[in-house]
Amino acid sequence: MEIIGRGFIARNLEPLAAAHPDALILAAGVSSTVGTSVVEFRREAELLESVLEKVTADGRRLVFFSTASSGVYGAPGCGGREDEPVAPSTPYAAHKLGLEETVRQSGADYLILRLSHLVGEHQRGHQLIPALVEQIRAGVVQVRSGASRDLLDVADMVRILDVLLATGVSGQVLNVASGYPVPIEAILDHLELALGVRATHEVTESTPGNGYVSTERLAQLVPSIAELGFDADYYRRVIDARMLAGLVERAAR
Repeated sequence: MEIIGRGFIARNLEPLAAAHPDALILAAGVSSTVGTSVVEFRREAELLESVLEKVTADGRRLVFFSTASSGVYGAPGCGGREDEPVAPSTPYAAHKLGLEETVRQSGADYLILRLSHLVGEHQRGHQLIPALVEQIRAGVVQVRSGASRDLLDVADMVRILDVLLATGVSGQVLNVASGYPVPIEAILDHLELALGVRATHEVTESTPGNGYVSTERLAQLVPSIAELGFDADYYRRVIDARMLAGLVERAAR
């Protein structure tokens, strides 16, 4: 496969570089769910247009990474399904959903993956877990009351993508997540336990949403996700494994 990008996801996909020669992976662009930069959004849109021209010309399948963040699925009552209408609540979500439409209308062979919050090696400091670790170390954490996040080990995402490409899945918008939303307070408690540090929590009231990301379609296409251990305690195992390896700590420095 050809991998475009040099960041967190691209580096974790390197073990698959020699596989799936008919795929081009676009792993570059805006990576912060709180991003609002019009310049960065435009740059990613222009990159996508050039990549779509490339895969349309040579017949390869484009894998485009979108978002399953609360900006897409965080509204109260949202079912977290790929086939239901969604109203983006953040500029980042609106941007990614707009790029999804560009891909769908392009005529190219494609696979769009809406990713939940990935955790793992090479992660950038602004992403969820490294950012929380940094705040905990500093002694004060900003908490949005009622917020939930679905954590997914990046290694599990790579395994899932490998299966999807090996089985020829295309023309799909697909959630890739654990399917278990975790209250942000629970994530913080476990991070603090792992770090041996207690921080002050400054709570901001927000409209609660269930943060649920449906994995029903994913389970149908990749039955082997049953082997990945997705359950209510999965997030604890992900945090523990990454803390044990020192990966989250290094990312946050």
